Amino acid sequence: MKSDAVKKGVATAPQRSLFNALGLTEEELERPLVGIVSSYNEIVPGHMNIDKIVEAVKTGVAMAGGTPIVFPAIAVCDGIAMGHVGMKYSLVTRDLIADSTECMATAHQFDALVMVPNCDKNVPGLLMAAARLNVPTVFVSGGPMLAGHVQGEKTSLSTMFEAVGAYSAGKMDEAGVEDYVCNACPTCGSCSGMYTANSMNCLTEAIGMGLQGNGTIPAVYSQRLKLAKHAGMKVMELLEKNIRPRDIMTQKAFENALTVDMALGCSTNTMLHLPAIAHEAGVEINLDIANEISERTPNLCHLAPAGHHYMEELNEAGGIYAVMKELQEKGLLHTDLITATGKTVAENIQNAENRNPEIIRPLDHPYSEKGGIAVLRGNIAPDSCVVKRSAVVPEMLVHEGPARVFDCEEDAIEAIRGGKIVEGDVVVIRYEGPKGGPGMREMLNPTSAIAGMGLGSSVALITDGRFSGASRGASIGHVSPEAAAGGPIALIEEGDIISIDIPANAINVKVSDEVLAERKAKWQPREPKIKTGYLARYAKMVTSADKGAILEI
Repeated sequence: MKSDAVKKGVATAPQRSLFNALGLTEEELERPLVGIVSSYNEIVPGHMNIDKIVEAVKTGVAMAGGTPIVFPAIAVCDGIAMGHVGMKYSLVTRDLIADSTECMATAHQFDALVMVPNCDKNVPGLLMAAARLNVPTVFVSGGPMLAGHVQGEKTSLSTMFEAVGAYSAGKMDEAGVEDYVCNACPTCGSCSGMYTANSMNCLTEAIGMGLQGNGTIPAVYSQRLKLAKHAGMKVMELLEKNIRPRDIMTQKAFENALTVDMALGCSTNTMLHLPAIAHEAGVEINLDIANEISERTPNLCHLAPAGHHYMEELNEAGGIYAVMKELQEKGLLHTDLITATGKTVAENIQNAENRNPEIIRPLDHPYSEKGGIAVLRGNIAPDSCVVKRSAVVPEMLVHEGPARVFDCEEDAIEAIRGGKIVEGDVVVIRYEGPKGGPGMREMLNPTSAIAGMGLGSSVALITDGRFSGASRGASIGHVSPEAAAGGPIALIEEGDIISIDIPANAINVKVSDEVLAERKAKWQPREPKIKTGYLARYAKMVTSADKGAILEI
């Protein structure tokens, strides 16, 4: 066992004295040491229940003959961090989480790991760590929130942000906003739509690193405690069989994840996280493959914000395995791959059942023949940008309009709420990319303001930043190269006509190459917005969004 390096023989007596100080018995030290990475904290609603999940995992590990030992991982609540300087500190935690987990797991020589994440950067950060460490690992998340209820309608965090936009437009009074405040987010758990946290937890099942139900069993259901116990037991089986993350997270497994991503209509943030996780696993994902997979993968689900279904309903309909079973009817998945269940994909999904064809559309009745995410290219984004196609209203799939240019999120929000954005406009928010932000902030506030003011079917937004999974509409992010690197988005001027053609995967500014070259010659790099601390180091090391915003060594 790997842990023998700290517990076997006379040479490890100093280490064993410290295990003695922890109260560990000789019998416990004879067993494999299983690290349980707990992202429990008291500031993130999706993490406030994780202490209960961790206790259940510990029980499962002990039942199966292991010694469970807990250590922490940080997590940021994107909703609380939204719309201010705090959002600069969200994406960057993905690498802090991966790095700190690598440090803890290697320094203490754990034999296996159970990762217990939930919200946005926590899941991909721990998947990156799992690939990097490559010891037997199972994921079990804290689970999704139940939907809220306001005036007889189901609600979620995205409706909360849109309520603020409605208030700004005079369509809702303050009492109406407070009604949403008290009822939109009613339980613990990751926010109830197909936002980034739930997208990544669902894809953890699809890629093979989580057990059935990991992405969809609501946080408040006791079934999640049973799942956690089974995860603790299962990691001991993986250890015995020596099944490791890189055995599971192969090229074909990432193709499966992208396929399920397209069927579910996941957050565009998956287009940042999957390449970063793949990089750690020694697999390279070119974003062009996303369009190739989208071309052949129908969009089967419309969960909030794309539609009016929520995670609890997807769970009741059969969950991710039921979606995968539908996809396999068309031969769209690689089914011979080993997973964290100890079984193949084919074995995992063979008994799955679609219990509600309105929630999970069958192949002969999809929401669209193409997948939920599209990668666009053009003279604005020669290296790519992404849009959640399934959350765009039909009339905005093709759009032309004048650019309304802003060099930070705050200026754009002020203009939107001030009524300065009108039907047909294309809002451009730049210098918010990985380097320029730094930290690549999410733009849920401006997209929600646009939707809440009734402009969601007539105004587009493009940015070198990114979007919350809760954003809907023609919200096009991850523009690469970013403005801070001299990308063409930095050259757009107020009033330039921007052409968006999502079905054709194209985005362009209708300005000649000669004029763009003249503007480029006059362009000057900007002084970094932040010059000290972690963000300053991050800005120097981070790559572009099309590469997953990974850090260069």
